Amino acid sequence: MPIKVGVIGTGYLGRHHARIYSEIEGAELVALIDTDLEKAQKLADEYNCKAYSDYRDIIDKLDAVSIVTPTIYHHKIALDCLKAGKDLLVEKPITVTVSEADELISEAEKRKLILQVGHLERYNPAVLAVSGMIKKPRFLEAERLSPFLGRGIDVDITLDLMIHDIDIILSFVSSPVIDIKATGASVLTDTIDVAKAWLEFGNGCAALLTASRLSPEKQRRLKIYQQDSYLSVDYQSCEVRSYFKKAGDIAFDVIQPEKKEPLKEELTDFINCIKQRNKPKVCGKEGRNALKIALDITEKIKNTNGEIN
Repeated sequence: MPIKVGVIGTGYLGRHHARIYSEIEGAELVALIDTDLEKAQKLADEYNCKAYSDYRDIIDKLDAVSIVTPTIYHHKIALDCLKAGKDLLVEKPITVTVSEADELISEAEKRKLILQVGHLERYNPAVLAVSGMIKKPRFLEAERLSPFLGRGIDVDITLDLMIHDIDIILSFVSSPVIDIKATGASVLTDTIDVAKAWLEFGNGCAALLTASRLSPEKQRRLKIYQQDSYLSVDYQSCEVRSYFKKAGDIAFDVIQPEKKEPLKEELTDFINCIKQRNKPKVCGKEGRNALKIALDITEKIKNTNGEIN
């Protein structure tokens, strides 16, 4: 039997969730839900499913839900869905606060439900390729730069873009963060538009993260320095380079894994986790941990720059 899925939120990303669920074998897109019923109906007509303005009108007929709404609504909707016994994929960040995330994690564990968080960069083929090459990283450097698009500006850049790299770095470094230094600025919006953060881990590893929505061009890069090698990941070209010493010189290998759509890989994994009752690649606790670091960085920046409200 196919997994009956509903998508709550039919904005930019919600449209892609709808498209992909309509294509995935083993999933049946049953409903699209949005407070703007006309928008939901237009998309539902395209994918031959039903449109609703209130998720409570259809929740009993669903097995699983993607929550793709603004973050401020994640907690209430997710809690209602979990109490109704539904497996969930919640887009990042998981919630607004850590306490809200903890409540969702507790509810999902109590009911033995899937709670997956939409950190789709974990499904980037380049990230998957480099993950098998990492030993004991000593230093990581991430850059996530974007032009100003006017989308996602209701939240700080730390929660919009930087949180992707926070999640990936936390997955690569098996040690707690013991210190954070950060700076940033509000330039074109009332929120933080550019941020830099320095993370120190208990095992001696450190990471430098940069995120900006003021760049003339889009860049997504991660560098990993470890004993005997340096790994460079380009998320956009889906390329990994491994630099190492050879015959007294520096040599390198280029790995170009097969390009795949990360969101499709993520949603396919979600459906498979539901069927097999497996733990997701990014579970609620990992989403919560990334959120906590992102919020700590945000607080550091705002305490340093009192003019950012």
